[in-house]
Amino acid sequence: MGLESSALILTKAFAYLGYGTMSDREYFSNIKGRHSYIHSRISSNELPLSLTYPVQLVCALDAETVFTHFGDIDAGGYLVHDSSLASTKAESIPSIEPDLKERLRDAFSKIGIEDTISSLTQYLEGAKKVKVVDLNYRAILSELSSKFKLLPAQASRYLSSIIVGGVMGLTNLDPEAVSYAVESRFSQKKELLEHNKFLINYVSYLVKASFDTPLKLKPSELTHDELMVVSGNDIIAMAKIVGGLRFQSYYPITPAADESFTIETFEKVEVDGKSLASVIVMQTEDEIAAVSSALGAALTGVRSATATSGPGFSLMVEGLGWGGQNEVPVVITYYQRGAPSTGQPTRGSQSDLLFSLFASHGEFPRIVFSSGDSLEAFYDAVEAFNLAEKYQMPVIHLLDKFLANSIGTMVIPEISNLRLERGKIVYEQKDYKRFNLANPISPRAFLGSKNILWYSGDEHDEMGHIDEDPDNRVKMFDKRMRKLELADSEIPPERRAIYYGHKDADFLLIGWGYSKGVSLDALKDMELEGYKGAYLHLKTFSPFPSNYVQSVLDKFDKERIVSVEHNYLVQAAKVITLNTGKIIEKSILKYTGRPMYRNEVVQGLERILKGEKRVVVAYGA
Repeated sequence: MGLESSALILTKAFAYLGYGTMSDREYFSNIKGRHSYIHSRISSNELPLSLTYPVQLVCALDAETVFTHFGDIDAGGYLVHDSSLASTKAESIPSIEPDLKERLRDAFSKIGIEDTISSLTQYLEGAKKVKVVDLNYRAILSELSSKFKLLPAQASRYLSSIIVGGVMGLTNLDPEAVSYAVESRFSQKKELLEHNKFLINYVSYLVKASFDTPLKLKPSELTHDELMVVSGNDIIAMAKIVGGLRFQSYYPITPAADESFTIETFEKVEVDGKSLASVIVMQTEDEIAAVSSALGAALTGVRSATATSGPGFSLMVEGLGWGGQNEVPVVITYYQRGAPSTGQPTRGSQSDLLFSLFASHGEFPRIVFSSGDSLEAFYDAVEAFNLAEKYQMPVIHLLDKFLANSIGTMVIPEISNLRLERGKIVYEQKDYKRFNLANPISPRAFLGSKNILWYSGDEHDEMGHIDEDPDNRVKMFDKRMRKLELADSEIPPERRAIYYGHKDADFLLIGWGYSKGVSLDALKDMELEGYKGAYLHLKTFSPFPSNYVQSVLDKFDKERIVSVEHNYLVQAAKVITLNTGKIIEKSILKYTGRPMYRNEVVQGLERILKGEKRVVVAYGA
């Protein structure tokens, strides 16, 4: 229904005016026919890193949205909806799931209202003082049809622009900013541009006529000269190209595929008309072929990667083991989603941490690390190639659907200080031994160079020939595993786990990935209640910064240490126990597939501080 275009237009409009924005896309995996929505936050004084409830404004394209989200509106908030649907009943909407219908029946019975939109909006106006913005969507689209001589079916395609106009009218959004955003979205399509501009401005006029911009934002206080509007997928794609990516393989899978689509858009890198480089992006027949082709490309000396999600990574694990055995510097960008099996293909999770650490049979070194926000993910995606080539081993870069599918503003990354570290490379060497035992990291030659190389899935000798001798096996195994020890000694622990907050904090949150932003925001709210908190952001899980993490944990009573994760098993806490012996007893967890919200973490913390050990939160449609 055009929700994504609406979100992008609004995000760009607010960013144009210097506001910080963040929008999360939530949608069912059946692609079409069930409820989808965008949850956004706009700030004049910060770049948002998390979302929260209740909201001040709900804009509904259909009756299902009103039924699904009426409880999310804050007292005194606003609801924009289609007044022509006033008699619609929740029971009559086939796309509403039975579970939600049952909850609605219970809710309507408790508050004593009928199962209709009109009865519900009357309740919101009376009990919660919500201002209901009644717009007749059919009449509005009819105006569009009349002005541009469009058929009703053609005009209906512009339905989502009513949302943009409603937000524009209620917030007094600058018409110049909206015009800029619409033009950037439809710059190549003059008719679409004219139709959308008309409809947005017309709806804004209708809203202002009745409500006089009650949600007007104060001018932005942010001082950034320029802001980017990107999704997590987009920023990883950009970072890979900046980091020297030359081969990317993939098999389409949610939510990883968008990254490869973005890279495909920029396969040829040009500056001032001069071609600087090209990237080969290959869609393979399956994930086994994806990882195998990425391994092969890496052996030729190019920076190589593949991107996938849980089901795809499950198929890649034999190739991962081959890469570990043969010391191949390949990067696997791993977007976590709801699991197991097909699970929740379009929902988020942090449930694949333990899997990524131990995937594939046997023991071999791999670097596993994660990113907590888009700016961090940019630098991490570049660093993934450096680590892979420097230590000659697979690198797994863990992200989650929440970050991948969020659209928001971020500062432009500073790239002048970025360095590409390619490790030990030789182009021609007499008596070359690919797996030379003299050092943990052997000089690396490329397939196609003047050196002769042998690779095998079996154990091998220094040349690469199959060799099952016990002495050779011990030497080769030790050589490979010592590389992880070397990485542990060389990568600063403070880069692998980052401490935020008061040095004399009352409590410590521990998290990773998307938990970063919501935890940091929750600390701000807790400080208003008189608590001094801290957050330990775990980034690298292999090699794990054991001594540093233990030194932080030693400063806190175990009753005041809380793990914040999107999984059931409290997986990061288990990794801490495995590496330090410290047992994390308290946790705030969410595994519904929806992101953890700021209000949930605050409420969870309050319960933890009162004595609870395990708090499971589940808010969100």
